[in-house]
Amino acid sequence: MSIQHETFEAGASGGTAPADDGSGVEVKARGYWEQVWRRFRQDRVAIMAGVFIVLTGVYCGFAMSYCKSLPFWNTGLLPIVFVIMGIADGLALTMGVNLITGTDDAAIGTLDTGVLHAETRALVTRLEAHYGLQVHLMQPAQDAVIRFVARNGERAMYRSIELRKACCAVRKLEPLSRLLAGRTAWVTGLRRDQSDHRAAVPFSERDSQGRLKLNPLADWTWGDVWHYIADNDVPYNQLHDQFYPSIGCAPCTRAIALGEDFRAGRWWWEDEAAKECGLHIKDAEGLTV
Repeated sequence: MSIQHETFEAGASGGTAPADDGSGVEVKARGYWEQVWRRFRQDRVAIMAGVFIVLTGVYCGFAMSYCKSLPFWNTGLLPIVFVIMGIADGLALTMGVNLITGTDDAAIGTLDTGVLHAETRALVTRLEAHYGLQVHLMQPAQDAVIRFVARNGERAMYRSIELRKACCAVRKLEPLSRLLAGRTAWVTGLRRDQSDHRAAVPFSERDSQGRLKLNPLADWTWGDVWHYIADNDVPYNQLHDQFYPSIGCAPCTRAIALGEDFRAGRWWWEDEAAKECGLHIKDAEGLTV
C-alpha cells in the first residue's frame, strides 16, 4: 500500500492528511481514484461483462427498432431465412440462430426434394424437438416432378450432366426460389474448405435478385464444425457417422473412402470438377443465380 493511500485512509477516519497545497483535496482525490482502480482490477471481469451486456442490449434495441421500421416487417413475412441442407454445417448454423434470435426474428428452412435419405428426413423432426422451433420444408411442385420423371425416367441423373442439373432445377432450384421469395436476406452454411470451387466463398455477397446472402461459416474448417457440434450438443445427420461428409439427395450421394475428396460422394459418376447442384452457382457478373 502506498504512502498516499495510507494518508488518505487516515484522513477519512479523522486523521490529518498532509497536502501539496495545504487543502488536502489533491491527495484525497488521488487516493479515491486509487481505490476505484483497485476495485476495478478485482472485479474487472464482472464489470466488463456488465458493460458488454448493456451495450449489446442497446445495439439490439436499435437493430430491432430499425427492422420494425422497414416496409416488410408488418407483412407477416420474416425478412431473413436461414437455409439448412441437412448437413453438419447447417446444423451448427441452426444452433447459432437459436441462440441469437430464437424463432421470432428469422425463419429456418430446408428443401425436401422428395428423394432424401430417411436419416435426413428424421433429422428435421429431431431438430424441431431439440430446439422447439419449426423448420419450413419446401417441396418441389409435384406436377413438374411427374412430368420430368415421365419424360426422362427416375434415373435420368445418371445419363448426363444436363439431365442431372435439370433434375436439380426441378427438385431444388424452383423450391428454393419460393422459399426466398419476398426475403431480403438468406444465410447458408457454405465453407471454403468444402471444395476448390468454394475456396473463395465470401462472408457476404448478393444473389442475382439483389438479396443479401450471408455465409458466416466461410472460414470454418470441418474440424471447427464438429468441435462446435460436440460442445453444444447439436443434433446432426446420422449419415455423417457412415462416412457421408457431404449429403444431398439419396440417388446422388454415397459414402466416401479414406483419402477421398470431401465432395467425392456427390455425383461420383461425373467428371466435372465443380460438383454443384446450382444453388450456389454464380452468373457472369459474379452473383449467385
